[in-house]
Amino acid sequence: MPTPTRARLAVSALFTLSGCCFATWAARIPDLKTALHLSEGELGRLLLALPVGSVVALPLAGWLTDTVGARRVVLGAAVLYAATLPLLGLAPSVWWLAGALALFGFAGDLLNIAMNAQALDVQDQYEAPILGAFHGTWSLAGFGAGLLATALARWQPLAPAAHFGWVAAGLLALLVATAPLLPAPATRPGAGSGFVFKKPDAVLLRLGLIALCGLICEGAMYDWAGVYFQRVVRPAPELIPLGYATFLGTMTAGRFLADRATARLGPARTLQLSGGLMAAGLALAAALPALPTALAGFALVGAGTAAVIPITYAAAGRTGTVSPAVGLALVSTFGFFGFLSGPPAIGLLAEWGSLRLSLAVVAAVALGVAALGRGVRAAAEGG
Repeated sequence: MPTPTRARLAVSALFTLSGCCFATWAARIPDLKTALHLSEGELGRLLLALPVGSVVALPLAGWLTDTVGARRVVLGAAVLYAATLPLLGLAPSVWWLAGALALFGFAGDLLNIAMNAQALDVQDQYEAPILGAFHGTWSLAGFGAGLLATALARWQPLAPAAHFGWVAAGLLALLVATAPLLPAPATRPGAGSGFVFKKPDAVLLRLGLIALCGLICEGAMYDWAGVYFQRVVRPAPELIPLGYATFLGTMTAGRFLADRATARLGPARTLQLSGGLMAAGLALAAALPALPTALAGFALVGAGTAAVIPITYAAAGRTGTVSPAVGLALVSTFGFFGFLSGPPAIGLLAEWGSLRLSLAVVAAVALGVAALGRGVRAAAEGG
């Protein structure tokens, strides 16, 4: 049995792999959009392939994790997630890319549930909450992937296929090195009974709606930050990835502080503050799309998103009404619907109106986090 420190290192490697895979894809969306000659609406429709994969994965994730163990699920999902990344870069057509995105979404959501279940197992071995730090690791990996994309755009142009291939190879090597340190699955009451097609109770429903609103905002940044800078802000070409990197930078820093902030302010006040920051940042970037104000707005959005998922996931694993894996899967079903279907909706709205209008609508959604967060105290404390 690995020591808590080694197990924490191994689970952190899983979050690194997940964050780096997704951010690598997201950072090159403008390039793939240009290569395939897609409009905003066509890109929005294409991105619907991701939630298709998610819809298939999420009902299975909690059941598989409880039945065969998080360790087995997480290893299979991590290999599939990294191996699918180069397929995105190789896409010669919209249909190829759509199929690869569906597989990418399927693997990513299986990995998300299983690695968060592993994170809760490791957290049980510590006296202090550490889930926010795991999600900070995910964001830090994404920030690094965003910086790499910025560097490639400026100094060493590299086709998406080659970029994605090298990243996938490095991440699979990391997985091989750390897999032996992953914790064995914990034995929990009700394991194996967690198929997710069931009605969530009031606590899980509230947590799911918070995750939905928060991840609509977060997903908007991942998929549209680069396009917004490219089409609306219009800085020098080498500065286009800067908006995405700024968002990731403040979100990363905020997630490493999320556990401490939640302990000091309480989950309800932290969520209210988070919703306010996201709404203010999105409104600022939409109203004043110059480079300094857009960067400031994206920085506020990153700070606001930092604590939303760590709070909701920690609470979902502590309700006591279902197993942690099933609680995570139920809340993630809501959250990742927003994360994966929100960006396509933004594309469709942008085609009807404009990208600035789309960001203003997402700002209104962010206020839902603040409104719903007032009642989350009992859930987050295991009540």
